[in-house]
Amino acid sequence: MEYGLVVLWLAVYLAVGLLGTPLAARLFRGFPDRGVALSLPLSLAVVGIVAYWLGHLSLTAGLVIGLIVLAALSVLSLRTLDRETFDLRAMAGPVLVFVLAVAFMLAVRALDPAVHPGGGEKFLDFGLLKSLLQTSQLPPGDVWFAGEPVKYYYGGHLLTALLAKLTVTEARYAYNLALAGFFGMLVTAAYGLAGAIADARGRSARTAGIAAAFFVGFASNLEPAGRAVLWLLSDDLAQTIADALGVTIEGLAASPAEFSYWGASRVIPGTVNEFPLFAWLNGDLHAHMLSTPFLLLAVACWFAYYRTPADELGRRRLLVFGVLPPLAGLLTVINTWSFPTVAGVGWLALTFADSDPTTLVPRLGDRLSHGRSLFGRELRRTASALAVAVGVLVLGGLWSLPFWLGSASGRAVAFLPDRSALGPIVIVYGAFVLVFVPYLVSRSRALTARTRRIALVATAGLVVLAWLVNAAAIALFGPLLLVGWLVLAARRNGAGSARMDSDAVRGAQPAESDGGVDGRSGLPDVGFETVLVVAGVGLVLLVEFIYIQEDAGPGRFNTVFKTYAQVWVIFGTAAGAITAWLVGAGRPTVSLSGSARTAGRVLLALLVLSTSIYGALALTDQATSEASLATVDDPTLDALEFVSATHPEEADAIAWLDARAGQPHIVSAPGCYCNENDDLTSYNWVNAPSSLTGLPTVVGWDHEIGYRGEGPYLDRVADVETIYQGTPAARARLLDKYDVRYIYVGPNERDAYGPTAFDDLQGITVAKQWEEVTIYRVDQQRLAG
Repeated sequence: MEYGLVVLWLAVYLAVGLLGTPLAARLFRGFPDRGVALSLPLSLAVVGIVAYWLGHLSLTAGLVIGLIVLAALSVLSLRTLDRETFDLRAMAGPVLVFVLAVAFMLAVRALDPAVHPGGGEKFLDFGLLKSLLQTSQLPPGDVWFAGEPVKYYYGGHLLTALLAKLTVTEARYAYNLALAGFFGMLVTAAYGLAGAIADARGRSARTAGIAAAFFVGFASNLEPAGRAVLWLLSDDLAQTIADALGVTIEGLAASPAEFSYWGASRVIPGTVNEFPLFAWLNGDLHAHMLSTPFLLLAVACWFAYYRTPADELGRRRLLVFGVLPPLAGLLTVINTWSFPTVAGVGWLALTFADSDPTTLVPRLGDRLSHGRSLFGRELRRTASALAVAVGVLVLGGLWSLPFWLGSASGRAVAFLPDRSALGPIVIVYGAFVLVFVPYLVSRSRALTARTRRIALVATAGLVVLAWLVNAAAIALFGPLLLVGWLVLAARRNGAGSARMDSDAVRGAQPAESDGGVDGRSGLPDVGFETVLVVAGVGLVLLVEFIYIQEDAGPGRFNTVFKTYAQVWVIFGTAAGAITAWLVGAGRPTVSLSGSARTAGRVLLALLVLSTSIYGALALTDQATSEASLATVDDPTLDALEFVSATHPEEADAIAWLDARAGQPHIVSAPGCYCNENDDLTSYNWVNAPSSLTGLPTVVGWDHEIGYRGEGPYLDRVADVETIYQGTPAARARLLDKYDVRYIYVGPNERDAYGPTAFDDLQGITVAKQWEEVTIYRVDQQRLAG
């Protein structure tokens, strides 16, 4: 185990986070931890934005100037803060959570640190990281499409590369150290944000934070719990239930010894349903994981807006037009799927905040009908909030303009995909539903009798609609969306523009009755946690009807994958904040009856138990399974140590290539389904010479079809075949076309093209030879002659 590197990276993480603490304290004033839980992602966001823009000239200069800009913003923020802002006791909690989360994930990754090609995108992620570390300017070159810039969102890998440069760490170690750091940022951000949301409602910030950290960082869906129940039942009864549900008795349902960590991520047929613990156990350094801390950072900014009084117009404008657009732009480069989510959460925050969104833009309200009816006023507010949110999206697009003009790949929007059945979607989100339903039901009691009747009729209509259009998600989540919207609107309308959440900001907490009603106003006692519930539910429902057409998988495969990753962290944070109410944890003014408090604690205990089965079994399996330990003799963070154990015949050749200066182009057999050998397809040991070194190969895995189209990809596949098997003249022409400097001939190349020699070509010599691998050097000048 590389303990020196662990200490170094922890020190850098804490130092960078500390540097941004004054800026976080100014943005997130009133948060019980003074914004410390969000200071590290905020600091990296500032550095990343500057480095991204200046990196098109010099990546190293971008890193240095980014740190200078962060320090300058913190100094300016420090001048506006008083000493009481920095309460060391309040700040210690998030630091402890971060250190524990990082240590936990480092221990997990040290058992299986390999960037092997199976079961994920590690070859893609590691190759992208290596390319970024070897380039001096952005965008990085594509290791699977030599001579072209990458056509992929790479912002999270850029941040990892910046951390590696800052700590002078090789990619083989930086990969897992960064994975642990991003996990720590995610868990800590959920802890801090949920605590702040709960504190604003007079509930225990610590209880909410710990619950959110659990739901986001450790909990799984209910698939393992369901299979555990089947295992506990008699064989006949288990088989009867399995037949009724359309599932098979396998994995944990058959025996704990048959448990596999993979199954819980594939619950809804034709989709991926990952949760963070699975993602980090699987070990990809992938965009949908790296973006989550910054998504919660953006959500926290919207919460800061939500609780800012209407008369502080300058602060509200700063948050909406000064802070959120560049953050949305950064999220575009990290994970483009998160870009519209920032606007979606913002639309809801703007709609349900007490301050009028039309005040943000002069004369915006005058362009919209004022309306005298309640419906007219609601429509006006919702439309104006949407207009502002779209404005944030447009500005975010400008902040990420180089990405849209260069690295983004086009996709088409499609409608009406295959939809989720009720059983699988309950398994995926049932634990959260069990938290949200009692909370929203209790809050709905504050609605007028007429509104409740309308809600009941509308709920019945949603159930009928779900049956008519075969969309079970509408029946499950439609009522949550409806009730959540109604209680938020009722609270806001009742409070009026003169009554804002300034009580929470100034420290005076509202009273609450057992029925979820504000004891002073009689309005629904709801806050930003309900905004997050509505946001998450909206995303789940959206992908039942709309998806993005692409080649990453059939139908809505990738759309659900990337959307559900965001929904989980949003739901987990909301559930954490609601948990503090569920168990009756809060200030003396917040009360629940003894029976309600007991019921809430029993429910929470059952949820923790049922959603912990996966983590307990998966971690035990990883620590004891010979398969996971076969690649390393001792725990290590070295992502490449497995190469010498699993592919010793190529290890020295790959290491030799990795030692070459710059990024010379190579040629090797592509990984695609266009050849008859199943071992030469993607997700196998194919294109290791480029993926593990960052040296661009002429064409790599068939992921490139999704980025560049099938025609250009297959053209290169044919060209590679010609390079290995064609006439001397054709070979020379293509080697020159792609500026190839090294030709790799290993086991894959011989399997694909048979015996290959280049003795008949002038300018090609053997650069290095091993028993199973020969690498040829191409002298382009002699080749042209």
